[in-house]
Amino acid sequence: MEMQPVPNEPALFIRDREILVIADLHIGIESGLKEHGLNAASQIQQMINHFISICKKCRPKEIILLGDVKHNIPSSTIQERKDVINFLESINSFGVIHLIPGNHDGFIKKISPEKIIIHPSDGIVLENIGFIHGHRWPKEEIMQCEQIIIGHTHPTIKFTDRIGYSTFEPCWLKARAIEDKVKERYPNSADAQILVMPAFNPLCGGIAVNKEGVVGPFGKMIDIQNAQVYLLDGSALGSVKDIK
Repeated sequence: MEMQPVPNEPALFIRDREILVIADLHIGIESGLKEHGLNAASQIQQMINHFISICKKCRPKEIILLGDVKHNIPSSTIQERKDVINFLESINSFGVIHLIPGNHDGFIKKISPEKIIIHPSDGIVLENIGFIHGHRWPKEEIMQCEQIIIGHTHPTIKFTDRIGYSTFEPCWLKARAIEDKVKERYPNSADAQILVMPAFNPLCGGIAVNKEGVVGPFGKMIDIQNAQVYLLDGSALGSVKDIK
């Protein structure tokens, strides 16, 4: 299937199936930031408007939310629950919504509208593409796919200038697994291309993949040094090992 990151957006569009994919909304992260002394205004309406604008450009028939729709664990604030419901109901008319739970999505079924299709957290397969959040080991069928899409890491790339000043940019990461490591656990696995998605919520921050790699089980499988890095504007930066 033909898939393409939406230009300048943390979103993926699978044109053949008219599927729009986003990961790591982390609705309610503002309350977590306040606990660390950071006073951030609510992002929920901006995220709703942002996502609707992407939907209007892409016109999807289906939407995949690739985990961590909510933020606080194990429990949620009253405001977070309201915001999750608000987001899901606001985008419900733009396509059939599939939700693959992430590690922050405890009790997500209890606060999701009935029309939302909630899948197992070990992933789903659509036409030889595996979708999983990335915080747990995927089921066997995922590793037999030609293409795997994950979130969870919130990948960024760290740039350091000559005087030592560092900046971070969200990015896409395209990688292959290290065959020997994968075959130990998944003897019937395919040589899948693994695409790590940037976080949709701009308050999430992220992991500098050229310093810390990828988190979760996929971090144990991915050939991180030879992974290819792309900025949201489509700029190809080359492999992780070449970016200092």
